[in-house]
Amino acid sequence: MTFKNIAAGVCGLLFLQTGFAQTKLKTGEWRGALKTKSGTEIPFNFEVNNTGGKPQLAIINGAEHFKVTDVTTKGDSVFIHMPLFNSDFKLKLNGDSLTGNWVRHLADNDLLVPFSAVPNTSWRFFKSPEKPAFNIGGRWSAVFGEGQGRDTTVGEFKQNGNKLTGTFLTTTGDYRYLEGSVSGNKLYLSTFDGGHAYTFTATISDDKTITDGKFYAGYSSVQAWTAVKDENAKLPDAYSLTSLKPGYKKLAFSFKDLDGKTVSLDDSRFKNKVVIVQILGSWCPNCMDETAYMVNYYKKYHNKGVEVIGLAYERSTDFEKSKKALQQVKDRFKVTYPLLITGYTSDKKQTAQSLPMLSKVVGFPTTIIIDKSGDVQKIHTGFSGPGTGEHYTEFISEFEKLTDDLLAAVPAP
Repeated sequence: MTFKNIAAGVCGLLFLQTGFAQTKLKTGEWRGALKTKSGTEIPFNFEVNNTGGKPQLAIINGAEHFKVTDVTTKGDSVFIHMPLFNSDFKLKLNGDSLTGNWVRHLADNDLLVPFSAVPNTSWRFFKSPEKPAFNIGGRWSAVFGEGQGRDTTVGEFKQNGNKLTGTFLTTTGDYRYLEGSVSGNKLYLSTFDGGHAYTFTATISDDKTITDGKFYAGYSSVQAWTAVKDENAKLPDAYSLTSLKPGYKKLAFSFKDLDGKTVSLDDSRFKNKVVIVQILGSWCPNCMDETAYMVNYYKKYHNKGVEVIGLAYERSTDFEKSKKALQQVKDRFKVTYPLLITGYTSDKKQTAQSLPMLSKVVGFPTTIIIDKSGDVQKIHTGFSGPGTGEHYTEFISEFEKLTDDLLAAVPAP
């Protein structure tokens, strides 16, 4: 995905020593807010609790609670390491509140985004929103950007009074769990999971038209968007967006796993097996949604004759940096299939160069399905995760039906 798009959370009592005084980070629900370059907030809620005496917190986005367990304190400082996406919070406790920065560790530098949080606060955008002028629940055709950069997506929203939840589906994945409010004729949605940091605002002109939209992503990105109600809105077939080049039937590669061992599709463990090749990156939230699914899929199908391989394209070409990031993914999701470090970056042109038999790579994740004869049967671009509801369950049903059919087929001689 380009957010574009996993998770559960946790936090406990944080005991901070200031001289002889012991300060306690308050348990319960908090409101946190990132401050973008334009001054717009990206707000989210999180819970603080004490699980087994260990500091933990849970970031809340709609139905998702994203677990964060790596919390340390020193004096009046609080350090929170996000379990995925290579970022941290470096904060200071001021009374009952927290202030500081969300630090994103990029390939060449660190990006600091101002952050603050207050306890005992369950509202996200408004403590007392206005009565909603419209109910926008349903499906929308939403267009982001202008000119050649236009991206047509499908917005799906559920509205209960002022409360609004939903997501945007794109050709490369979804924007995961969005939560917010309708106040008067204004729409507000946001999400934060350590990878996605988004706020959406817009004017609801009537129950069929959304105008003047602004999409704030990370610290500085701002994009216009509009939408019209369309219950028949849909995206192109995810299996139609990329393919093998003419003359190719098979995929070929040799990359190292986390232990430095070279793994190839020619290895005996993949012979006469259905093989799923997952193109992913540890920086990609939609890839993490797919990995969470793929771990359970592998448990279900491995003994039936299925193998899964993850090909990782990281922000850096450095093996050790990539290994560290992927080890977190492996530990977080308890991945038992091989994750390979390709040594190529997440630039889509580089990804395509590493697999020259592909016509192109449109987005992350991309999933390649190989039959027992070693021939590529289908290539799926993107992943609609659990935040998309029925689209997620439909994908699983379709994907596992395809697996069953390939397992039942007799390999070509």
